[in-house]
Amino acid sequence: MKRGKRYVEAAKAINRATLYDVNEAISLVKKSAVAKFDETIEVHIRTGCDGRHADQQIRGAVVLPHGTGKQVRVLVFAKNAKADEALAAGAEYVGAEELVPKIQNEGWLDFDVVVATPDMMGVVGRLGRILGPKGLMPNPKAGTVTMDVTKAVNDIKAGKIEYRLDKTNIIHVPIGKASFTEEQLTDNFQTLMEAIIKAKPAALKGQYLRSVTIAPTMGPGVKLNPVKLV
Repeated sequence: MKRGKRYVEAAKAINRATLYDVNEAISLVKKSAVAKFDETIEVHIRTGCDGRHADQQIRGAVVLPHGTGKQVRVLVFAKNAKADEALAAGAEYVGAEELVPKIQNEGWLDFDVVVATPDMMGVVGRLGRILGPKGLMPNPKAGTVTMDVTKAVNDIKAGKIEYRLDKTNIIHVPIGKASFTEEQLTDNFQTLMEAIIKAKPAALKGQYLRSVTIAPTMGPGVKLNPVKLV
């Protein structure tokens, strides 16, 4: 794969064979984010889990102390008083059955997170084939199926992110933007890792964190020493 000049220059400062500590890794990642836009800083965690087993699945959510730096658009499926509550909390879109054809037939997906009250999950379930593969399906473990829609919307707006294993047993999560200070990125990273370590499945045998890498959207990844993180 051919890399651009900027990527190649940024990569020169990073020793691929070295496992860095958190502060040094975040400093390097900030320096290597040289694109013309404010790059997202992401963490990629390769686990020893086997997601094919239900008792080794990892899924949850955590509120990052400094947010993600991204404006998040929230869609809430709710009715009556709960719909009013969602709007008052700042949800961009609120509705019920009438949103199903809009999403199914018109391909409307102008939202980043979906919240639903438990009584609306029958309606939301009809959209499983569309929302599921995009990681948008509301889930009680992530706090997005709830009667407390005010808290759900407030948490999401404050920087709540969801983490889950992908098909290759890796967790990919944003922890902020390149414009964040090193302290802000470090705080967000530590908060995320505490949640991931707490979420370790009891059924897992062997090493939990196989590798942890921090990378900007367009730049090279910096590997951390996973042993020091546990």
